Amino acid sequence: MVGWKYREFPQHYPRPGWVEHDPEAIWAAVVATLGELVEDLDGAPVAAIGITNQRETSVLWDRDTGEPLAPAIVWQDRRTAPVCDRLRDAGHTGLVRRKTGLVLDPYFSATKVSWLLTTGGVEPRPSVAFGTVDSWLVWKLTGGAVHATDPSNASRTLLYDIRALDWSEELCELFDVPVSVLPEVLPSCGRFGVTTSEIPCGPGVPVSGILGDQQAALFGQACLKAGMAKNTYGTGSFILVNMGHECPDPIEGLLTTVAWTVPTSEGLVTHYALEGSVFVTGAAVQWLRDGMGFIEDASAVETLAASVPDSGGVVFVPAFTGLGSPWWDPYARGLLIGLTRGVTKAHIARATLEAIAFQTRDVVETVASETSVAVDKLRVDGGASRNHLLLQIQADQLGVPVQRPVVSETTAYGAALMAGLAERVWSSLDEVGELWRCEVEVSPSSEKSTADRAWEQWRRAVERSRGWASAVDDEAHGH
Repeated sequence: MVGWKYREFPQHYPRPGWVEHDPEAIWAAVVATLGELVEDLDGAPVAAIGITNQRETSVLWDRDTGEPLAPAIVWQDRRTAPVCDRLRDAGHTGLVRRKTGLVLDPYFSATKVSWLLTTGGVEPRPSVAFGTVDSWLVWKLTGGAVHATDPSNASRTLLYDIRALDWSEELCELFDVPVSVLPEVLPSCGRFGVTTSEIPCGPGVPVSGILGDQQAALFGQACLKAGMAKNTYGTGSFILVNMGHECPDPIEGLLTTVAWTVPTSEGLVTHYALEGSVFVTGAAVQWLRDGMGFIEDASAVETLAASVPDSGGVVFVPAFTGLGSPWWDPYARGLLIGLTRGVTKAHIARATLEAIAFQTRDVVETVASETSVAVDKLRVDGGASRNHLLLQIQADQLGVPVQRPVVSETTAYGAALMAGLAERVWSSLDEVGELWRCEVEVSPSSEKSTADRAWEQWRRAVERSRGWASAVDDEAHGH
């Protein structure tokens, strides 16, 4: 890696359960960061630009003016949960699972787009364009010349048939989303377009590789063969297991998703993955920092949690926006249980790290029980992968080694590798796989029985978390 720049942009919470971004703020952050990076490269030419992005975050803009038509609705947003409930009650779950590999949940794009085109006040005219963030950035980078996405992002919309590898008119009709607003789907590994003169790296630079963030991390971790697995610790955590070229049947509690589509000597080949999406992990550490004031910096959670030998019987279920895999319960709520007078903020900090590891184990156990795939090691990345205590807890819970690569920001790295593969910087997937290097490997240290008891306690707490919203609702209605 020869350069690295990073910039945050604001997230907005206009109402409880609503999460939004300003598409122009996203674009401004990209331009500023790219400009800083180009300066550091000191005149070296840019071979290609790869893009990785929040997959389900939905943007609508006008093709004629290039202006966004509404705030982007972020993947965490829960405003369309009632719509998903109605579709489930109407018996559409089977269709959605069979065609998309996903579940009826407000996490995904289709109900967000439908909401914007109805309740959100965006008139569904011919000039309206929809895209996940990658499509918005391709549009901007190419000066409006290209409206496209790749299969890894398309497969997160609830509108894409992952076996036919095309938009589904049946699903578009179900969600009331016009096919005309959708982007063209191009191979993940290929040229989408070239930059205009307004872009900091100059005109004519190929935009050549696109992957949704978690698929990019899977690629950056060189999990290129069936059975290889990674976990990205970010705001949420996302566990992906490469399942090879055959699309697996739906598995209760997990998502089936397109990993990537790449050219080979035999033509285009699509890889699939099983995914467990955990909504709140790093966000729970942020809550300790911003909401509770326990720490001044997220990195301080390790020192605080390591100051006690265990969580003192405290269990924390950080279901701030419901629970993802394998529960898929948008109505679950956060729960902190096991408090005694002797509990300190250190115990709660340790329970927070344990919750991250427990949720990962929930997903890995589901993969093991429902497929012939046994995860024998876990490659990890993202900010929290620098937390050695978390990695030790994770290894103890899974009973397998946890590996952190030399390049821990594998999401951006994976997109760069895909762009380079598209432009023949590397000649094959095997050559890309050989670039991966392990920096740290953490092996299990405690007896599995101890880890199992802690996990069982966690599972009981999860059940209480899932019953909370319905219990409160029953009480409010006198039931």
